[in-house]
Amino acid sequence: MKIIIVGCGKVGTTLAEQLNKEQHDIVIIDKNAGVVNSISERIDVMGVVGNGAVNKVQMEAGIEDTDLLIATTNSDELNMLCCLIAKKAGNCHTIARIRNPEYDSQIGYIREELGLSLAINPEMAAAMEIARLLRFPSAIKIDTFAKGKKEILKFIVPDHSVLNNMKVRDVLVRLKCNVLICAIEHNSEVIIPGGDSIISAGDKISFIASPVESNEFFKQVGIDNNVIKTAMLVGGGKITYYVAKMLENTKIKVKILEQNAERCNELSELLPRAMVINGDASDQELLLQEGIGQTDAFASLTGFDEENIMLSLYAASQSKAKLITKINRIAFENVIDSMNLGSIIYPKLITAETILQYVRAMQNSMGSNVETLYKIVADRAEALEFKVVNEPCIVGIPLEKLELKDNLLVAYIMRKGRFISPRGKDTLEEGDRVIVVTTVTGLNDLKDILR
Repeated sequence: MKIIIVGCGKVGTTLAEQLNKEQHDIVIIDKNAGVVNSISERIDVMGVVGNGAVNKVQMEAGIEDTDLLIATTNSDELNMLCCLIAKKAGNCHTIARIRNPEYDSQIGYIREELGLSLAINPEMAAAMEIARLLRFPSAIKIDTFAKGKKEILKFIVPDHSVLNNMKVRDVLVRLKCNVLICAIEHNSEVIIPGGDSIISAGDKISFIASPVESNEFFKQVGIDNNVIKTAMLVGGGKITYYVAKMLENTKIKVKILEQNAERCNELSELLPRAMVINGDASDQELLLQEGIGQTDAFASLTGFDEENIMLSLYAASQSKAKLITKINRIAFENVIDSMNLGSIIYPKLITAETILQYVRAMQNSMGSNVETLYKIVADRAEALEFKVVNEPCIVGIPLEKLELKDNLLVAYIMRKGRFISPRGKDTLEEGDRVIVVTTVTGLNDLKDILR
């Protein structure tokens, strides 16, 4: 596929890197020649310097034979104009990043009138993940498959857990829980486990199960899924606004700490059910006065990574709250992962993941059969949902006889509404849906799981 990305900020650059790994033909457009040259030197993309909303610039980038244009500049209006021109000039699919909450109520109208394939709001997407985590606090990340019937959850194995030093093959037998462990993060290593893989305290485990099975599994491994009753959100930006709005109809009491008095007044009017406090969250005395030691959840959502990290570390020292930490840059991922920061939210990765899912859906109509895609260990492992078509090299052959690629696991088979935990004798049949977990990126077709 040929894809044009307009705007080489954090989201645009992350997208270019991710899509380049999947061997798409990528063209980037940005007004800043230095940024374009820097990205072009680092990854295999074509760079065009100019205004992406100008027809001449889009023609230079090859809009006439482009499959998809993604506009990710810092201006919503410019993104919409880029997509409108691309639709007229190239009749291609278009995705616009639209962040202003004022457009939320008319996003359907905007999509229809401009012919947008997708309108993506990074802050809204991040807020949805945070709200989901607050409803299931035992997990540090949650994604869904099979229209919500199966979830992939990540958690940290506690020191006291029965999982410590247990082999993966023994989990089902000893705990009587129908879950499938599909990835283990041990220190900086990502493992797609076999039956003899050993789980250790401190490992980050990703597993697939239904919501009911997840609850039972957490109980068995010694993790209480405590209900969140109070949440303290630091920073009054868009993500905080969206999270508080999503929690308005729940029983969770929200308290927001924001330094800017004018923004506090705005939030008080927009969020009448939330308590908005005007104050500096770096003031430890203020945090103690506002109940950081008693809150059930603490989310550091300011615009500064360093402040968010320090606030979460302080919250961890003062309480047992569910921690959520927003990180914009991913340069020191290994260092960040070693800290007690709870659930780490990367808005630009969430945005990239959403767009990647759309790209995979486009490929689906062009020959790929990927139904859903999630990056489950930052960008180091993927969980993919395939629809099984009539592939003679795969269909009807026992899994134990298929020569599967290394670091790849067939996690679940869904057949006529029934879920099958696959064993060596099981086969894939036409019409099945199958979840595959792997560290091998760029799988576009089910037959790509073979060596």
